[in-house]
Formats: sequence, C-alpha cells, structure tokens
Amino acid sequence: MMVNNIKKVIKNKAMILILLVLLFIISFFLSVGNGAVKISPAEIVKSIFFKDNNTNYQIIWNVRLPRTLVAALVGVCLSLSGVILQGIMKNPLAGPNIIGVSSGAGLFALIILILFPQYYYLVPMGAFCGALFATLIIYILAWKGGAQPTRLVLAGVAVSSLFSAGTNALMTFFPDRVQGVLNFMVGGLSAVTWEDFKMIVPYTILGLCLVIFLPNKLNILMLGDEMATGLGLNVEKTRFLFIILSSLLAGSAVSVVGLLGFVGLIVPHIGRVIIGSDHRFLFPGIILLGSSTVMLCDTLARTLFAPVEIPVGIIMSVLGGPFFLYLLKLRGENS
Repeated sequence: MMVNNIKKVIKNKAMILILLVLLFIISFFLSVGNGAVKISPAEIVKSIFFKDNNTNYQIIWNVRLPRTLVAALVGVCLSLSGVILQGIMKNPLAGPNIIGVSSGAGLFALIILILFPQYYYLVPMGAFCGALFATLIIYILAWKGGAQPTRLVLAGVAVSSLFSAGTNALMTFFPDRVQGVLNFMVGGLSAVTWEDFKMIVPYTILGLCLVIFLPNKLNILMLGDEMATGLGLNVEKTRFLFIILSSLLAGSAVSVVGLLGFVGLIVPHIGRVIIGSDHRFLFPGIILLGSSTVMLCDTLARTLFAPVEIPVGIIMSVLGGPFFLYLLKLRGENS
C-alpha cells in the first residue's frame, strides 16, 4: 500500500514537472515572438534552425533570443538562490532582495561599473563577492545560539540599508556616470546582448551542477540542526556551502540584469504550493517556474505600454510588493 502511494506521489509530481516544461516552452515563444514586431512560432523555429538573413531573423538573433535566454537564466539563478536561502534560514520571508543579498551584489557590481568600467568582465565575480559578503554578515549578526528567522530578517533589512546607502553615495559622488547604470538600478533587460549571455552562462552552469547533488542535504537540513547532525550531516559545513551557492547564483543574476527584486521570494512559494517541499522535485520545478516567470514578466514589460518599454524590475515589484505583504499577514495569523 505504501509503495503504491509513493508511486502515485511521484507520478503526480512528474506530471506537474511536465506541465511546467510546457509553461517554459510557451513562455519562450511568447518572449521571442512579442515586441514592436510580432513573430509567429513557425517563423521563430525557422529562424533559429535555418539561417535566413531576413528582418525577422535579424530581430530574433540580435535582439530577442539573447534577451529571452538571459531572462530565463536570471529567473533560474534568483529562484534557486531564494529557495536555498529560505531553506537554510528556515524563513519563508527570505529572498535575495529582501534580506540584502542582492543589495550587496549590486553595490560591488556598481563599484566596478562606475569606478572601474574598464574591468567590466569582472562584474560577475564582484557581484558574487558582494552577495557572499552580505550573506555572511547577515548570518553572523543574526547568530545567537542559532539563527532565528526574525533576527535574520531584521539583520537583512539593516544590512540592505547599509549597502543601499553605499549605492546612493556612489550615485551622489559620480552623477556624470549614473545615467549609464540606471537600467541596472531598477532591473532591466533592454540592453542585454550575447555578451551578457556569455557572462552569466558559466556561473549558472556551475550553480546548477552543484544544485543537482544537494537536494537531499537541504531536505535533511530543514529537519533542524540536531536531527540533521544525528543523521550524520555536517550542519555548519553544509550550511556554508549553501550560502556560497546562493551567493553565486544571486550575484551572477545581479551582474547581468541589475537589482531585479522579488523573483527569489515569489517563485519558491508558488513552487512549494504546486509541487511540495521536497527539494528533489522542488529544485527542477523552481528552475522551470523561475525562468518562465521572468520571461513572461519581461514580455509584459515590453508590450504593456508599447511602444514604450518599462524595466522588468517594475513589473516584478508591482507583483512582489503585495505578495510580500500577504506573506507577512499570513505569518501574523499563524503566530
């Protein structure tokens, strides 16, 4: 009986993952096909697989495809970073932008972009270092016989404010260079090229390769430190590994798209609702759902007020703000 129930659960989760794959495919074609010029799915497939130097081919390969692929990778990175942070901090309100991880990555990236623009290729590494630095500070400040969820959020808000102050100082002292990074500040994909895709791909692949081997460890870690230790898990070493991984993912996303908020908060919650909390299924579900979410929101940002294009970060903030307030209300009712 138990074996049959397990088989049924796995079958249901597999069906959900198949539906998420379909959502990803639909999101991809909507993203590539919509904009100032509408392109049909058939024309998209033809342009991708068969070289044809017409107008649609140029639009797809030089503008739409790199933007869509970067949007997908950014969604993957921020969503996985969010679900990892929520797991290791045991806090559903944790997310790269909420607790200051994205702010740290953004500040370090902006230092390179504004002060040392000739070293643009180091932006991903700088963003990773900033995200890791922010995460470690938050964890140290929140530690007092254990990292309590409330202290983590409060420490994150404080650290986020400090990094935001540093960002504002940069913009104040170097106003002549701010115009070039405005898109970075609000989180936008309008200027994305194949160079940005090449910049984020290695970090995303590295993060995904590590994620493949870690879902069971995060499942055990979620049971609590004492239980995890009893099961033979080196808790502190594993938690530190997850901190590095979440920082790598968040930093790589921020380095390309800027301070794009709420993806790492919203997508993990939706993922848990539709596929459950088992990270063996949640990780692949989050990868598909996160990439689809950013692609769809970017499509909406391009078409909602066409021909005027708004940054995708504004769309995510409009969706994420009320969602965050809802989570706060829900936690207040359950406390």
